[in-house]
Amino acid sequence: MLQIPLWKRVVILGICVAGILFSFPIGFYGTVERYNDAVTEIEKFGSTPEREADATLWPSFLPSTLVNLGLDLRGGAQLLAEVQVEDVYADRMDVYWLESREALVEIRGQVGFVERVNDAPEGTLQIRIQKPEAMSAALQAIRDLAQPVVSLTGVGSTDIVVAGQGNVITVQLSEEEKLATDQRTVQQSLEIIRRRIDEVGTREPTIQRQGEDRILIQVPGLGSSAELKELIGTTARLTFHPVVAGPTTGNAVPGPGEMLVPDIDDPNAFYVIESAAVLSGEDLVDAQPSFDQNGQPSVSFRFNPSGARVFGQFTSENVGALFATVLDNEVITAPQIREPITGGSGQITGNFTVEGSTDLAVLLRAGALPAELEFLSESTVSPSLGQDSIDAGRIACLIAFAGVMVFMALSYGLFGLFANLALVINVAMILGILSVFGATLTLPGIAGIVLTIGMAVDANVLVFERIREELKTAKGPSRAIELGYEKALSAIIDANITTGITAVILFALGSGPVKGFAVTLMAGIATSVFTAIFVTRLFIVFWYERRRPRTIEV
Repeated sequence: MLQIPLWKRVVILGICVAGILFSFPIGFYGTVERYNDAVTEIEKFGSTPEREADATLWPSFLPSTLVNLGLDLRGGAQLLAEVQVEDVYADRMDVYWLESREALVEIRGQVGFVERVNDAPEGTLQIRIQKPEAMSAALQAIRDLAQPVVSLTGVGSTDIVVAGQGNVITVQLSEEEKLATDQRTVQQSLEIIRRRIDEVGTREPTIQRQGEDRILIQVPGLGSSAELKELIGTTARLTFHPVVAGPTTGNAVPGPGEMLVPDIDDPNAFYVIESAAVLSGEDLVDAQPSFDQNGQPSVSFRFNPSGARVFGQFTSENVGALFATVLDNEVITAPQIREPITGGSGQITGNFTVEGSTDLAVLLRAGALPAELEFLSESTVSPSLGQDSIDAGRIACLIAFAGVMVFMALSYGLFGLFANLALVINVAMILGILSVFGATLTLPGIAGIVLTIGMAVDANVLVFERIREELKTAKGPSRAIELGYEKALSAIIDANITTGITAVILFALGSGPVKGFAVTLMAGIATSVFTAIFVTRLFIVFWYERRRPRTIEV
């Protein structure tokens, strides 16, 4: 006999209702999106009349999660950027100059005075020593600074190559270290771009590496590529430098190893600072907007353990000196070190507004881009083109729906209607799952839904055909229905497992649109099996318990 326990019926119906509820906001996409944005802005920035009005557009007791529309459906901006990895080589040479100078100072009695050659080839460090006869000792002192290359391909290699000629020492990165540095630089740039875009709440960007040193960036919902460039183009390069002189006029002449940097608040004031930074924003682990002791907006920051150690040692050795905080080659503050700061935290003060301190904290948390980005191409997908794609996808879904429903109704009668009702629930559950997980829906994703609509009735066809076969053996309706589901189960599971494996492979190895197709296909497989095995069976049980027919036709 057909029997489904009460608890199982409640669970099946509950899952169906939950799927429908979570898919319901998609029918009011614009309204729910405004509601979600208003709630987020109120939490972050406080309440305004406009935000409060938008926050009442949708009942708070209903789900408000949405499927994120991809670039091809919503419109937006796309950039292809090339990471200028060579920029990192120069920064590395600045660091090695400081370390090399300290190492050579320890053997000053042998090498004499040392200085950096300013016109050295790009990406190399050249150091001139006073006594050429001490070249071997100088080379050994600098070679002792070499570190193993941190990469699988650079095992057994060191990060620098040191050579000497006459009284000039040349230091440059080894080829293995350049390859490892390039990999780290591009990956770090990709993650920083992702964090910067995520910080401002932009919905579901597509950020992926292309080739050796290029990054593809797609952000739905932006009006132009200029907005996207403004969003990710700010370097927010924070460094901390000892102050040599200042504030002074722009006529000051910096000496070797020094540079002239303007004050961010006073265009007529300049500071002479050491070119080599003591610390950089890469040593920061957190930055938050706050208020200083005078109640003015500021930014509080915290270093990682190594940064805290360097910061504490420097402030301990330079009490009374000025210490400049430089953001994008502008001094934002240059306070006097009054006492050692050994706690690993500090505060950036200046003429900030509350919004300005919040924006700076966001940029600092996201990190500094390790190298400059050169934008090779940019394009914008208009919202109207995205709407055309949505309309085309909607028409395709409706045609698929209508065709499948007519076929099932004509082929299987009442049982076909049960399958059609389950199909509607199936699609609602797919959209509900995508909404809950915040998945991005693209045109290939819509294609996956259309494919799922066709596949969703396959399991029902197997069951119904099996019931027909059982009815021909003169079994009663109840037994025929029960055997139909039992004997079709293995075929249903096998077919969907193989399709599921294909979807997983597409998701693991594909990118962009292929991943979107795979996600909707996997969700469709799960809901199709559920609705075929449980939902249509539950409908048939309800009907059978109410009508108790002596014969049935499928």
